[in-house]
This record gives sequence, structure tokens and C-alpha cells, in this order.
Amino acid sequence: MELTATLEARCTIEELRAFVGDLTRYPEWLTIVPRAELEAGSSPEAWAVELRAKVGPIARSKRLRMVRTLDEPTHIRFEREELDRRSHSPWILDAVIATTPEGATLTMGLFYGGSFGAGLFERLLADEIATSKETLRSLVEEGPSVP
Repeated sequence: MELTATLEARCTIEELRAFVGDLTRYPEWLTIVPRAELEAGSSPEAWAVELRAKVGPIARSKRLRMVRTLDEPTHIRFEREELDRRSHSPWILDAVIATTPEGATLTMGLFYGGSFGAGLFERLLADEIATSKETLRSLVEEGPSVP
């Protein structure tokens, strides 16, 4: 599965980056991520991320360990990196931020190489993207994004 979404907002790239460059901020605007916690003392920085999807009586959850593999002012990438020495499906989240005349634009790509809930997850994610874009836009346009 590979998805791409774009968001335009009236904010600076720094304000947008504050929300997408730190996975602990994702639960503020992305409901399928109810929890993302920075692992204490991890090097490189790593987050324990929980994904949760529910449609009617069907619910799925997944826990991932994600590390930031690219950290530039306008380009951030997180990739799954588990420590259990087992083979795991790849998860890659890639965020590119650019300045526009009206503010900033965010292009996010998600690549997942497994089968988290088959087509159910993909359909839910499409709906979630639409909702989360509006939530994130509201958060970055209302002022400083310092937690």
C-alpha cells in the first residue's frame, strides 16, 4: 500500500514541521494514532507507535517501533525498525514541507508493505486522511505549535 496526501495551510514551515517531525504530536491530529511515545534513551530517537482502526464491529491494532531516518528542515522520514531480530513488514512515513505564497504545503507519503486489515485499513485511512488534514490545518493556523 502506498498513499500520498497534500495539505496547504496558512502557517510557516516551522509550525507545520512541529506537528509532523515529532511522532508524539500525531495523536493530536491523527485519530488512527492514539499513542506515540518517545523511547527513553534510544539512539537514534525511536517512538513506540500504536495504530488503531475500527469500522463497525471490526477493529485492528498494530504496534510499531519507528525511527527518524531523515531529519532535514523541510524533509522528514520515519521508518519501522524493530529490535526483536524478526522480519517485519516495512512502514515508511515521508513528509516534505515547502513554502508557498500563502504559507506552507505538506506532502506526506505512507508506504506499508504488509496486510494490516487488508482493504479495511486502506478504506479507513482514506477517510482518516480527509479528517486529519482539516484537524492539522486548524492546529497550525491557530498559532504557535509549542506543546
